[in-house]
Amino acid sequence: MSFDVAVVGGGPVGMLLAAELALQGVRPVVLERLPTPTGESKAGTLHARTAQSLNRRGLLDAVGRSSYGGVRFHFSGMFELDLGAVAGEGPSIVGSPQAWAEQVFADRAVSLGAEIRRGHEVVGLVQDADRVTLTVTGPAGPYELAARYVVGADGARSAVRGLAGIPFTGTPAGVAALMGDVRLLDPLPGGWHRTPRGWLMVWGGGTYGHSRIGTYDFRGPHADRQAPVTLEELRSVVEHIAGHPVRMVEPRGLTRYGDAALQAESYRRGRVLVAGDAAHVHFPWGGQGLNTGMEDAVNLGWKLAAQVRGHAPDGLLDTYHDERHPVAARVLWNVRAQTALADPDPRVDPLRELFTELMRLEQVNDHLSGMISGTATAYDVGHPGAGRLAPDMELKTADGDVSLVELLRPGRPLFLGSPDEGDELVDVVARWAGRVDTVRARCEPQLIRPDGYVAWCAPGDAASLRAALRRWFGEPGEPG
Repeated sequence: MSFDVAVVGGGPVGMLLAAELALQGVRPVVLERLPTPTGESKAGTLHARTAQSLNRRGLLDAVGRSSYGGVRFHFSGMFELDLGAVAGEGPSIVGSPQAWAEQVFADRAVSLGAEIRRGHEVVGLVQDADRVTLTVTGPAGPYELAARYVVGADGARSAVRGLAGIPFTGTPAGVAALMGDVRLLDPLPGGWHRTPRGWLMVWGGGTYGHSRIGTYDFRGPHADRQAPVTLEELRSVVEHIAGHPVRMVEPRGLTRYGDAALQAESYRRGRVLVAGDAAHVHFPWGGQGLNTGMEDAVNLGWKLAAQVRGHAPDGLLDTYHDERHPVAARVLWNVRAQTALADPDPRVDPLRELFTELMRLEQVNDHLSGMISGTATAYDVGHPGAGRLAPDMELKTADGDVSLVELLRPGRPLFLGSPDEGDELVDVVARWAGRVDTVRARCEPQLIRPDGYVAWCAPGDAASLRAALRRWFGEPGEPG
């Protein structure tokens, strides 16, 4: 059986990408190695830009609990940022357990026609001029599956990335981190704690229930990254960092990780692409990894769909790497900076004190908050003044008032034009009527991509609008 796209990896990024592809009329299949969802949530924070993107698909209310206005957040464990200052429209942050969001996206993908296969592991990959053939091990044994394109969203140890020969380079781990749930018999204060020996994080539970414990040990990386974590190992590290005995029992979900910062050198090799942790991994400062991956999915979905449907202009699919690789590289950069600032050596204390003072300055807050929340993201789309997410607005049209967010939910390109008859710009876009929707409203004219980013805006002229339409949506006169 052949599919348009095979998405390998059924986490939040893979499921969201499948939903985005299916929304565009493309037939994806998701191949997930695990037979059932684990229900574990290693991440639980969605930032403002991710929330805005999900709102443009009608998914925001389903994924979690939104917080609006001023929200205190941290940079390298210094809780001096106010994310609300840069959030703009919508929530400043969303509490969304990873497993919950994953199921929301899976349900959406299936409702739009995607197929999800659990317990199916990709073990081989061969691509030729017009397709990719995967060797898959499933519950009934091995089989081959053909797809026109394959996207690896299968995590840091991506089989797809390795089989496609895409280099994954960066800096190795120097910090050993542990995380898991235990029942504490000796109390530990909740929150983030930096000691001269490392970091200790405690969330929930207290003495009488399970607490989630995290440790950052700066003595060096794990000797064996793959070794199972034992209760004794976690207890020993906690006691080392805390500086006193800490009794704990009933461990569950114990895991280890490090601060390696790695990125795929290319997000595309022929008909194989990578997204999420398969494209970039780093220490989890600020919860940026999941958000970066979900924005990968939103950026890639409509472009890959256009390629599959045969009306993508030359080079459109390559803009996925061009736009998203620099975003993730900047995330890796700021995470490395946070790790350096987090060093428990007391000699770093004055630097942290100085940084804390700087973060209270409005300009510094906005710079760092925009970086962490993703709201500073802008793409080079080849037109002056364009490239940022189009902010939501209420539009007065002949059919009544409507919000821009609502207009973007079908996932189609959108031109906002003048309601006046004889407008030259509206006439230009009319040649792309099968592919680009036009809404006449009293607002500045702008051309908006399916991912919500502005591809063209005033004061551009008719010639520059034609160029933008061709660059992003192909030649006119073809069906959408």
